[in-house]
Amino acid sequence: MTNAGGIGNRLLATLPPEDFDLLAPGLETVALDQDAIVSRAGEQIDHVLFPESGAISLMLDMANGQTVATAVVGREEAIGILSVLGPLPSPNTSIVRAAGAGLRIPAARFRIAFDRSPAIRHVVQIYIRAMMVQFQHGVACNALHPVEARMARWLLHLRDHVDHDVLPLTQEALSQILGVRRTTVTLLMRNLRASGAIRSDRRGQIEIDRSRLTAVACECHRNMRREVEEIFSLDMPSITRFGFGG
Repeated sequence: MTNAGGIGNRLLATLPPEDFDLLAPGLETVALDQDAIVSRAGEQIDHVLFPESGAISLMLDMANGQTVATAVVGREEAIGILSVLGPLPSPNTSIVRAAGAGLRIPAARFRIAFDRSPAIRHVVQIYIRAMMVQFQHGVACNALHPVEARMARWLLHLRDHVDHDVLPLTQEALSQILGVRRTTVTLLMRNLRASGAIRSDRRGQIEIDRSRLTAVACECHRNMRREVEEIFSLDMPSITRFGFGG
């Protein structure tokens, strides 16, 4: 692997060749299997993962055993990238919600490349800004919007990271993501099916109707996507424009 051409992760794909070459020898392709745990809260971050397909939810584990999703990571983001700050435990548990594949590099090797490359440091800054948008909208949404609108937002957000309208999500997974009882999820899915926004089956497959689901969702999904795209479109060209890359 000698260049970023054909790389499915948006962060890696925008690196100039000489900066990507700092990472390439340490990158390995890994499968992201459905429901696999990529990292556990409290465990040491050993690798940085750049998904090329699929979707991973970042889960906050509460002391009473409840969980709630704080963000979704896909081909525009990474897992464990803040290990550039030094060896530290993962702040959350990362679970694959839609299977895919990614590129993984040891955290120690990524830190070395980070120290040597202004372009890689700039990519990390972009990642942090994009994730902050997710966190901020998520906090506001959880506080202000009804649970049905929040569920529609999460379904749309997960759909943004896959290439089809069928999401492999069980009611138990949605309960974990939303931080609500499974009985609440059952009622919400019944309402969404009645409106034609989704179709589901007993195998844990949810097919969404994007336009109808958008009508149910709050404005947070639309605003979040717009702000993240602005961050990428405005900041990514500056990697080469300002001579980053050595």
